[in-house]
Amino acid sequence: MLSVDDTLHSNSQAPRDLVPSRYALRVGEIDALVVSDGVLPLPTATMATNADPADLADWLNHMFMPPDAFDWPLNVMVARSAGQTVLIDAGLGGQFPGFPRAGQFPQRLEAAGIALESVTDVIITHMHMDHVGGLLVAGVKERLRPDVRIHVSAAEVEFWTSPDFSHTVMPKPVPDVLRSTATSFYNEYRDRLRIFEDRHEVAPGVVVRITGGHTPGHSVVDLVSGDERLTFAGDAMFPVGFDHPDWHNGFEHDPEESARVRIGLFRELAQNRGLLVAAHLPFPSVGRVAVDGDAFRWVPVIWDY
Repeated sequence: MLSVDDTLHSNSQAPRDLVPSRYALRVGEIDALVVSDGVLPLPTATMATNADPADLADWLNHMFMPPDAFDWPLNVMVARSAGQTVLIDAGLGGQFPGFPRAGQFPQRLEAAGIALESVTDVIITHMHMDHVGGLLVAGVKERLRPDVRIHVSAAEVEFWTSPDFSHTVMPKPVPDVLRSTATSFYNEYRDRLRIFEDRHEVAPGVVVRITGGHTPGHSVVDLVSGDERLTFAGDAMFPVGFDHPDWHNGFEHDPEESARVRIGLFRELAQNRGLLVAAHLPFPSVGRVAVDGDAFRWVPVIWDY
């Protein structure tokens, strides 16, 4: 039996994860893979900027979470449909100091047997640094095929030409880093961008559609095949959102619209009974949404080994 010591001191050049970092499933004829990009520590105050601090403290205690900081999960996805390999978001990357447990997607993608050279399309739900930063890691662009198509909404590209942070409540250094990262992403990949307006089918059964809210061009991705479906919701929802969908996240550029988008997606998913994956729900974040009146409940799937 392999011991923890054997794992930590393996002769293999590639380190082995002690916990699973990818989860595969099928959505009809579409192969899907959720990949953990790691975790990002953030102040808990960013989780509910319009809530009474006592109410937030009670929720954190109820959820067995620490009072001051929490680990924000980072998830990306890969979908294979009709010969296309579609990467959905690209994680944080490694160019930001102080986040050693994030930016894991490139090596974890390779460990899953998916070469960057095989990616035909990339969908960017929005241009925050933890969704485009992975494409700025040294060596990543060079390995992507020259004809790779990177799909992002027109509203998102337009927003980042002069972003508005007036309704956000972020740690002080973050807005400048978000702005510079979005600019770097655009400058590096502008010749590969495929801009869409409202809705676009990237591959058979893989559809990206704009929701707005979190950012003006924020989008979600639907995988639909036969009578099965999965929605990758990007940053439309966070763990606290099921109990308190009206609580605002500090990274939302339009908090009121974000709440409306979140509630609308919850109701849509409860009605169509499709699977949900989101960038910042605990890995692998595959589950469903149950609704009872104005109350929502997260129902994780049982892992299928």
